[in-house]
Amino acid sequence: MDRAFQPDAVHDNRTSDHLRSQAERLVSETMTKPLLQSSIPNLPVRRGKVRDVYDLGDRLLIVATDRISAFDWVLPTGIPDKGRVLTQLSKFWFGRLDVSHHLLSMDVNDFPLPAGTDRTPLGGRSMLVRKTEVFPVECVVRGYLSGSGWKEYQKNGSVCGVRLPAGLRESDILPEPIFTPATKEESGHDINIPFERMCEIVSRPVAEELRNRSLEIYRRGAEHARTRGVIIADTKFEFGQAGGEIILIDEVLTPDSSRFWPADQYAPGKGQPSFDKQFVRDWLETTGWDKNSTPPELPADVVSHTRQKYIEAYQKLTELTFA
Repeated sequence: MDRAFQPDAVHDNRTSDHLRSQAERLVSETMTKPLLQSSIPNLPVRRGKVRDVYDLGDRLLIVATDRISAFDWVLPTGIPDKGRVLTQLSKFWFGRLDVSHHLLSMDVNDFPLPAGTDRTPLGGRSMLVRKTEVFPVECVVRGYLSGSGWKEYQKNGSVCGVRLPAGLRESDILPEPIFTPATKEESGHDINIPFERMCEIVSRPVAEELRNRSLEIYRRGAEHARTRGVIIADTKFEFGQAGGEIILIDEVLTPDSSRFWPADQYAPGKGQPSFDKQFVRDWLETTGWDKNSTPPELPADVVSHTRQKYIEAYQKLTELTFA
C-alpha cells in the first residue's frame, strides 16, 4: 500500500492538497469522464451494480458502465473506461475459449434502438446478446486459496464442503481447481453453498454440467493467463439456457469477476497484489467509513491508479493496446 494511504501516516496539509491537485489535474487531462449511468429512452432497463441491461424482446443490450462497487456499496465515484475494459476483455475471452456464449455483436450500428438514440456513449462498452433463462447460481472456480475461501478454510479446513489438505497457507495453489457454487443475491454478498445444495436448485444433471464446463473454462483461461504473466486465482461464471442449449453469459474472466495476480510477484503465505479494485478497498479501509452509510468520494489518484490496473490486466491478457 502506498504510504499516503496508511492510517498512521502524517502529512502536511498543504503538501497533501498540492499532491491531490496534481493528481486531479492529471486525471482531467488524460481520462474521459466516467459513464455512471446509460440512458436509452423508451426501453425497459434493469440496473445492477455495474451493468444496465435493456430488454429488446428476444435479445438484451448489456451496457457496462464505469460504476464501481466495494463492500456491497456502489461508490459515488466512477472509474473512467472501466466498463470498456470489462466488455472488451469479455469479447476477447468469448472469441478465444471456443464455447457457446450469448454475445451477438458489439457494433453499435447493429443495436435495434429507438430512432434518435445517441449511440456514441455505448461504443466499446455494450453487447447485444441472446436472451436466456439464467441459472440462479454463481459458478465459482478456485485455483488458489484466497478471499472467502481462505476464511472458511481457516475455520473448518474446507471450502463449500470441499475438504482440503491440512496446512495450506493463504494464497497457496490448490492441488487441483475446485468448484464452489454460490447463490445469486440481489443485494449484499453472494452466499457460498455446497454442491448438493446447487443440485437441489437446478437439478443434479444441470449442476454437474455447469461444474464440468466451469472447471474446463477456468483451466483454459488460467493456462493462457500464465503465459501472459497473470495468475487467475479464482473466478465466477454465469450460464443461461436458450432453445434448450446451455450457454456462457455475462462477463468472462475480467478483473470484476476474477482475482488476477501478477505472476512475477506471487508469494504464498499472505495476500497478493492484484489487477482489480483492491486498491480502492485498501483506500476505503483508511478513511474511517463505517460501511453502513454513503461511501466517500474517491480521490483522483485512487481513481487513476485503479484505472491503470484494469487497463494493465487487459493489455497483458490480450496483447492488445487499450484504446
